Order: sequence, then structure tokens, then C-alpha cells
Amino acid sequence: MVLKDKVAVVTGASSGMGYFIAAEYARQGAVVLAVARRAERLEKLVQETQGYPGRVEAFAADLSDMEQAEKIIDEAVRRFGKIDILVNNAGIMDDFSPVGEFKNEMLDKVMKVNVYALFYSSRRAIEAFEKQGGGVIINVASVGGLYGGRAGAAYTASKHAVVGLTKNTAYHYKDKNIRCNAICPGAIETEVGNGEFMKNINAEAAQRMYKGLGTMPRQGKPEEIASVAVFLASDASSYINGQAIAVDGGWTSY
Repeated sequence: MVLKDKVAVVTGASSGMGYFIAAEYARQGAVVLAVARRAERLEKLVQETQGYPGRVEAFAADLSDMEQAEKIIDEAVRRFGKIDILVNNAGIMDDFSPVGEFKNEMLDKVMKVNVYALFYSSRRAIEAFEKQGGGVIINVASVGGLYGGRAGAAYTASKHAVVGLTKNTAYHYKDKNIRCNAICPGAIETEVGNGEFMKNINAEAAQRMYKGLGTMPRQGKPEEIASVAVFLASDASSYINGQAIAVDGGWTSY
């Protein structure tokens, strides 16, 4: 139980990577505040983790709202007395449009969820970490934050921002026992393809993007991301800071 007695906040925990990260944290002894827009979708997670060494509690929040993005940290401290780990996992895809064709509404929503929410929740977490004497932030970015052709302009820019925020945070707080790393998943079996902007994709742009899919060894599973999230939250990774780690089965090695 490498996370015994730790308190973690995991966003986007109602499905996919966030679901498995929250469950694995509880398996490793952590108390987890699982965050999603609809608390009822978290009930399965809460039930499935009954009897684990740690436990999961649900909390509803819309992370596109600044106050709610900050409140998730306050809620963890209120319920559990502290926070040791913040996993910024919640995110949405765009419709694959390049910069000459994006819609204003889409850019605004993608940036609010994928970037601004991380700023707000991380700012509040840093305040708690400084009082406590340390903590860990794990940002779930994407290989789209390392390269240019994995999605549209909005999503790609947002995930590059996440990588930059990760490195900046790690540098500024390295002397305060605060670490910040990013996981950059490849193509993972999640519900991200069911997002609101994926229902009407830019087909021409998508065809250009799909040309690189032939180099992908296979789709990853969300539990494979969860295992990395456990490692980065644990003391075993104490000397890893400010890194953007691609977890993609070798896709980006081509």
C-alpha cells in the first residue's frame, strides 16, 4: 500500500483514466475525493471500491467554473484534514479543426476545462501543500501536448499548455517538497470520443490526423495509465519532477 494514509483529489473520475486512477489509489491505501460533473456517475466507483484499504468519496463539480475548480481542494481539506495528491485528469477533446477553422465556443470550453481548471485547482493545492510541507500534482496531458498532429488546434494547444504549466510548477516549488509531473497518454480506451465536440468532427482535418495512426502499436488501457499515476504519487518517484512522461506503447518513438 504505497499510498497508505494519503489524501488524493482525482478529477474526471466518473470514467476512463480518472476512474481507474481513483480506484487504484484506494487500492493502495489512499482516501480519494473523486470529482466529476455528475456525482451519480461516481456511485459505481464508490461501490466498487468498498472494502479497499483506502476509500473513495464522490464530489460533484463543474471544473469549467473557477470557483468550483478551487472548491475541490477546499472540500478535500474540509473532509479529510489535508490533501497530499492532486490529479488533474479531467479534459475534453476538440473537433480536430485547425487554427483556420476553429469555433470560438469550442476554444473557450476546451481551454476552460483543459487549462484554466488546472491553474485554479493547482493554485489552491499549492497553498495547502506549502502549509503542510509538501505534496504532489499529477497533470494528465497527452502525446498531443508533445507533438502537433494528434488532434485539432484547440486541444493540441491546451495540452502543450499543460506540459508547460507542469514544468513551470515543478521548477518554482522544487525547494518546498512539492513535485509536479505530467502523464502524456497515447490512444487510450476511454469515453473521450463521446465528448460534445466529437459528435460533429471536422472530417477533412480528421483524415489528415488519421494518417499517423498506422504507427500506433495498439490502444492502451486506462489501468495502464493508473499504474503510472500511482508511481508518480508515491515516494518511489521522489526524484522525478517536472517531467512529461509519454505512456503510449512506443507510438511516439517512430
